[in-house]
Amino acid sequence: MIPRHLQITFALLVIGVFAMGAYVLTLRHRVAASAVRFGDGRAMAPPVSNPAEPITLYIAFDDDGILQKRPAMAALPSEPTARAKEVLRTLLNHYVDKPSPHPIAEGSDVNEVFIVNNSLAVVDLNLAFAEGHRSGVWEEALTVDSIVATLAANMPQIKQVKILVDGHERETLAGHADLIGVYQVSDVNRLIQEMQ
Repeated sequence: MIPRHLQITFALLVIGVFAMGAYVLTLRHRVAASAVRFGDGRAMAPPVSNPAEPITLYIAFDDDGILQKRPAMAALPSEPTARAKEVLRTLLNHYVDKPSPHPIAEGSDVNEVFIVNNSLAVVDLNLAFAEGHRSGVWEEALTVDSIVATLAANMPQIKQVKILVDGHERETLAGHADLIGVYQVSDVNRLIQEMQ
């Protein structure tokens, strides 16, 4: 015969195991419910209370091999780094939407933008952007030039742009476009004028 105090201890342990299992399931459901996502898997940005304002996007067109200046509207925060991030997110969202003149991978996003000395923008793109980017000299160059030109058009104080992927330097975007160096806005603007 098992002593009564051991029976009570065993019963409490069994109840504790079931209670912990229920607690873990509850936590799992809370995490799943709090991960609000768009239908395409991109994380939803926090709401911006500012009214939409006009911005300029430089859209890459693969078939023609050019960048075209296009107006757009976006709700932008006043803080410069957050403003730059939203401008670039608007650009990337344009490329992710179907049909796109310059398709990029779904889930592509801007992790962060840092502005150094009010003239250098360090753009940190997520891994999905680089890993899913089409390989090719022209496609990669158009992407980089589009990012640099769009950022400079909306933030005229930016003179240089450095691109990181997932917080780290990367030699190339998808095998061709050099990401080690710093891009000069003046060089990209000159290239855009030559395309026209």
